[in-house]
Amino acid sequence: MSTYINTEIKPFNATAYHNGKFVQVSDADLKGKWSVVFFYPADFTFVCPTELGDLADNYAAFKKLGVEIYAVSTDTHFTHKAWHDTSDTIKKIQYPMIGDPTGTITRNFGVMIEEAGLADRGTFVIDPQGVIQIVEINAGGIGRDALELLRKVKAAQYVAAHPGEVCPAKWQEGDATLAPSLDLVGKI
Repeated sequence: MSTYINTEIKPFNATAYHNGKFVQVSDADLKGKWSVVFFYPADFTFVCPTELGDLADNYAAFKKLGVEIYAVSTDTHFTHKAWHDTSDTIKKIQYPMIGDPTGTITRNFGVMIEEAGLADRGTFVIDPQGVIQIVEINAGGIGRDALELLRKVKAAQYVAAHPGEVCPAKWQEGDATLAPSLDLVGKI
């Protein structure tokens, strides 16, 4: 798998279910703000609703940072609506749920499981210029943690706003950062 870090997102157009409506979403919507594109295998499954519910529970914290979340699966936007209408967990979702039945977006981000026609559990953090800053891909049976994703988004935003500084392991907002230099080599 080739790296997607520091590459610009590819063009796409899709229909999403969002706040009781079907809306159009494109790559242009992801530009101008921080975005998280959160791929998951399928609606009406097992691990997926736990992840999407966790994101829904923490959505306000992402919005406070100016981040929009886009959930994507190869289901249709109609299926997203049906799932939203029937699941108490999914009813909490206020972020767009993009339908990708052709697999175009899923392939654009390199997370299509071709033999299954489903997406891997891929998470992509995209900066306001449309450039991918974080990529995380989990095996199907391993759910993701919204609070850890939130920590990573804060780190990406910090590094973008503070050229010349980097965030060490386990960095939390307000913690010390590092300024890479010859003086630090072998001292950490």
